[in-house]
Amino acid sequence: MANDTHSSSVKSATRTLDIIEYVVAAGRPLVAQEISNALGIPVSSLSYLLSTLAERDYLQRQGRRYTPGPGLERLQAKSGDFTLAERVAPLVRTLRVQLDETTSFWVQSGWNVEPIATESSEQALRYAVETGTRLPMHPLASGKALLATFGEQQLARYFAEVKLDKFTPATIGSEAKLRKELEEIRETGFARTDEEYSLGITGIGRVVTIGGEVVGALSVAIPKVRFDEALEKRAMDLLQRTAGLLEAG
Repeated sequence: MANDTHSSSVKSATRTLDIIEYVVAAGRPLVAQEISNALGIPVSSLSYLLSTLAERDYLQRQGRRYTPGPGLERLQAKSGDFTLAERVAPLVRTLRVQLDETTSFWVQSGWNVEPIATESSEQALRYAVETGTRLPMHPLASGKALLATFGEQQLARYFAEVKLDKFTPATIGSEAKLRKELEEIRETGFARTDEEYSLGITGIGRVVTIGGEVVGALSVAIPKVRFDEALEKRAMDLLQRTAGLLEAG
């Protein structure tokens, strides 16, 4: 079974590269049937691959025809030319595949947090967020992770200007309690929420620092029915590893 899965993955990867190379070399828009005939890929399999490539901007779809997309140019860009969202997106996606739980990368937006890259779990029971959504910091793992990096002056401003609304019975609505938790986050490096924003959802967050500057926070959101000690440890290990890859890059 493992060999079959490996062979299938290799075949899919090879076909994906063949499609990109063929469309680029053609020098003109191509319909799916032309690509299928040229490469010997069944239309049923080709449709999914073309859709994925178009979604990732490696191909552009114009009606029924496909041409090379702007994503191919990004692959040749210098590292400094990539946006933060473009840098984190592949790692957020990989983290989701490894855990099969919803993963996101959040940045601070005023006194809120906003996901700039997010991947939803493929399991039937899952938590989902949309990029561009601005949410309060205090009930979210990503928000707490970022709050824990604040200096005293910035933290005092936050508490003076933000009302700690209760979203569930478990939401921390006290400055003293939240400050105590932020101290623990600074010691452990990980932030947690337990049904503080959404009932039934546990979150773990880890701040990311690049070049000495805090740029955002990675987080995973896990339904409590699946959450246990083993999954928590695996999530923390993968968050640490993923943050390390970003910080080293």
